[in-house]
Amino acid sequence: MNEVASCAPTVVRHRYAEVDGVSIFYREAGQRGLPTLLLLHGFPTSSYQFRHLLPLLAEHFHVIAPDFPGFGFTQVPVERSYVYSFEQIADTMAAFTEGLGLQRYALYLFDYGAPIGLRLALLQPQRIVGLVSQNANAYEEGLSEAWAPVRAYWADPSAANRQAIRDALLSADATRWQYLTGVSEPELIAPEAILLDNTLLERPGNKDIQLDLILDYAKNLKQYPVFQAWLRNSNFPVLVIWGRNDPFFLPAGAQAFARDVPHAVVELLETGHFALETHCNLIAARVKAVLGQTASERG
Repeated sequence: MNEVASCAPTVVRHRYAEVDGVSIFYREAGQRGLPTLLLLHGFPTSSYQFRHLLPLLAEHFHVIAPDFPGFGFTQVPVERSYVYSFEQIADTMAAFTEGLGLQRYALYLFDYGAPIGLRLALLQPQRIVGLVSQNANAYEEGLSEAWAPVRAYWADPSAANRQAIRDALLSADATRWQYLTGVSEPELIAPEAILLDNTLLERPGNKDIQLDLILDYAKNLKQYPVFQAWLRNSNFPVLVIWGRNDPFFLPAGAQAFARDVPHAVVELLETGHFALETHCNLIAARVKAVLGQTASERG
């Protein structure tokens, strides 16, 4: 038999790519030759957050969702001596796109996917044919008061402040809070998504990786003017679609995109940070409608 065995109407394949001394796990759906859409996840999750979105987009796009080093099922050998920074992860993602031969692609950014994906865009500006920001911030006004303890950690990365962040953001309760805050129908949140994130966070050494990245996040704010300058030069479709009740990223951060990209489509949804958990069908429809303008772009 040559038939592909799957319970789903659309096949999602689970693969590894050996690039930059790292074994990158990624999910792939849709046919090569369709416009490529690269999905970049956030904290503390992985490509698993796109599990429902990939099949919905696969008819129109060649969809690829990798796990960053330090997240999901991507494997980083100890001997690689990997430096966990947003700049380094962006470099690894650039190597990933090279390894897969992605010549032109649109970006779907969420949370950490914003500073990583925008750095990637600066490395490969000629390849970007579209952009989706889903609770993916690039503006100071988008940062809520929930960042106050993180800002204290940036100002003084003492052992006490590091432990405070570990307690505040890296616990099972904190992950659950991120998923449920601002959600009117919590029964839509799959408990296995929260469980998987927590399980992977508890791997030996992973919380220190996350603490290093949270400290390094301060450098992203210094890059905001550079990211915004790149956005001002964009000549491709841009969709900004956010959960308005996100405890970390305020609606002002979504609306700020229109300042630099007047043609951007900006929409706010009645949900929280992980908008795909509650509004996946709607977001998929908007992605197809807005990025459908890239249909003539192949690669």
